[in-house]
Amino acid sequence: MTRALASHGIDVFTNPRAVGAAPFGAQQAAILDRQGHAQAMAEMAAWPGYAETPLVSLDGLAARAGFDRIWYKDEGGRFGLGSFKALGGAYAVFRLLAKAIAERTGATDVTAADIVSGRYRDIVSGITVTCATDGNHGRSVAWGANLFGSRCVIYIHATVSQSRQEAIAALGAEVVRTPGNYDDSVRVAAADAETHSRFVVSDTSYDGYMDVPRDVMQGYTVMAAEALEQLPEGERPTHIFVQGGVGGLAAAICAHVWDQWGTARPRFVIVEPDQADCLYQSARNGGPTVVTGALDTIMAGLACGEVSPLAWDILDAGADAFATISDAAAADCMRLLASPAKGDTPIVAGESAVAGLAGALIARGSDTLSKELNLDGNSRLLVFGSEGATDPAMYEKIVGRSADAVRSKAGGSA
Repeated sequence: MTRALASHGIDVFTNPRAVGAAPFGAQQAAILDRQGHAQAMAEMAAWPGYAETPLVSLDGLAARAGFDRIWYKDEGGRFGLGSFKALGGAYAVFRLLAKAIAERTGATDVTAADIVSGRYRDIVSGITVTCATDGNHGRSVAWGANLFGSRCVIYIHATVSQSRQEAIAALGAEVVRTPGNYDDSVRVAAADAETHSRFVVSDTSYDGYMDVPRDVMQGYTVMAAEALEQLPEGERPTHIFVQGGVGGLAAAICAHVWDQWGTARPRFVIVEPDQADCLYQSARNGGPTVVTGALDTIMAGLACGEVSPLAWDILDAGADAFATISDAAAADCMRLLASPAKGDTPIVAGESAVAGLAGALIARGSDTLSKELNLDGNSRLLVFGSEGATDPAMYEKIVGRSADAVRSKAGGSA
């Protein structure tokens, strides 16, 4: 493992409520199930531009870090939007529009192709979707609205970068900047939606608002399913490390793998920024806990202070451990992937993409944590690189080279 990452600390909390090798339960299946996944998979596989993102084997890094294998699911090319969020927000927009069409026409088999064709333009054009975002989710919602022909208003908070704002606006959305942090912008977006009769497409659930976030998470299971299919025949990970946020991504991956593999599922560890650790604090306190303050972290997509209750209902029992890392650790991991171990392909990984991998590498460097998390030379690690350089200026500032320069070194494959 690199000296830079080895120098960083990590806080780990082993979950006393984890159910370990228990089968996928009714409580979890009521949130995310195989039928919902099959619907999402069939629908998105037919969308223009759909392609599986690569599962990259980092054999050089695995050898240096003391793992048997490391597999990195690279979401940087997803639908040309640069992150896995394209699977959630846009799919939830489609589901919302299809429901509205069904209510007004009685049509119950509406597809994305039907909506894109303009067949229901008179209905869709009168609908405005909205959400708050750190960048990637809002971009996905804006892309879906643009694709399907609805209106869109996206709320961003004070510290969202100008380049992320411009990327959302380029998709035709109205962008509103609000004071405060991400959770503050969620509340403003919800209040304005009530006033202006807009439809909220949020990736976080709250009391009375569960259906849309469930659709968002169901969309994310497409990524998890791809990864399981792409694993070498006869090989499975022993550990999955994944980043936190409000918990939707982690819950979708946890639920899908748990449902597919049951009692043989891998150990599941969630990693968050130490300045935005709502899942970690919730685990320590035995229930959803709000983290307040600026939530100031370079891992902008993970700068969340409130857990999504739907996600928590899966992760409270499904996650074996929760961990936090520093911004410096994430930055070092981005640089590590851009200038990788011998034989590995350079990867463009954004700030929020690397938390899971960074957490695993740091933990493996500690004898105590390796024992606590059952990490050793036989461990096979699956991580999800949830974004590419979604903020190109920030990426270049951290890595010291542009994303294009890293891609060029990789032969265009990063």
